[in-house]
Amino acid sequence: MRVLLAFDKFKEALTAHAACEVAARALRDKHPDWEFDLCPLSDGGDGFEEVLSSTVEGKYFPVEVTGPRGGHVEAGFTLVSESQIPAAVRAQLTFAAQSEAASSLAVIEMATASGLALLTPSQRSPWQTTSRGTGQLIKAAAEQGARAILLGIGGSATHDLGLGALSALGLEFRNASGSAIRPPVPAHWDQIVTIDGALSPTIPPIHIACDVSNPLLGPSGAATVFAPQKGLHADELPALEAASERMAQLLCAHCHQPQTLPGTAGAGAAGGTAFGFICAARARLLPGFALVASWLNLDARLAAADLVLTGEGRFDSSSLGGKGPGAIITRALTARKRVHLFAGQIGSPTAHDLLTLHEITPTDVPLERALLDTPAFLSSALQRAL
Repeated sequence: MRVLLAFDKFKEALTAHAACEVAARALRDKHPDWEFDLCPLSDGGDGFEEVLSSTVEGKYFPVEVTGPRGGHVEAGFTLVSESQIPAAVRAQLTFAAQSEAASSLAVIEMATASGLALLTPSQRSPWQTTSRGTGQLIKAAAEQGARAILLGIGGSATHDLGLGALSALGLEFRNASGSAIRPPVPAHWDQIVTIDGALSPTIPPIHIACDVSNPLLGPSGAATVFAPQKGLHADELPALEAASERMAQLLCAHCHQPQTLPGTAGAGAAGGTAFGFICAARARLLPGFALVASWLNLDARLAAADLVLTGEGRFDSSSLGGKGPGAIITRALTARKRVHLFAGQIGSPTAHDLLTLHEITPTDVPLERALLDTPAFLSSALQRAL
């Protein structure tokens, strides 16, 4: 029996890698004759860099950068030579002009530098958080010779339109007297009247792995949909929306981009970080899960499996939107593979003769304990089911 273990993260409880390891340990003793293929998942959020770099011979560079509320955090990036990148992914990338060194790709995860998980609930505020650390990672990667950037932007703590990152790469945001506003977070936007500078010419092409289709503004925009998850109070929404629109207009004017750019599908990702990079760096958006699936050779691994086990923290109707465990389920059922899904919570049942859903958290267990005990709950659920 060949079993594909394709778990995503259990948010604030288990990384995707850890979930796959828990599953393998839970089942090896009971089924010593089974063969396990561990395939951690990411769609561009938490775990993105680790998931991709674990399958190639890249070199990891740790970097101390500015955290989402200032201070310092240790993040990093992995440099991967062009020859190591799967052909299907390489075909989607643009590399800077070749130098004497071989082309290399920097895989960067925004969540490690500017992520929501780096903050306690009381520290979370889209008015105060900055993406500067993400820009510092990109700058460091360019200094190490990266000829292209692949940036996963899920799991961010920010709504600064990527201005913090852009400030680390060459832009300056100034008040009426010409003084630089640092950090250029939304709480300080009312002071910004001009933008100076341009991105350093050493910054290579930037590609953003992202499955979010939301525009920057409006009822499905970044402030309305995502900022409440980052600490925005309901009565603050009109002010943040208005400030975002004004700042987007300033950035578009400075970068000679059309004022319609905020309406681009995906521009609202990561609190508008996608918009900022599209506007100032001419970044390209790539479908996150599809890219990861190509990188991991997922379809071939599914074809070779007799049984598929997947899971995440919460599974509901939105999980079937084309990424993570939902995408695995869709692909596996199309191939007529039996699938078991394990989740901390299951929001809505999904019926299929080859699919079995397992809610791993016992009834009436409070969230704080459920997060701490997720490894044990997942292990027990796997052993009961199989």
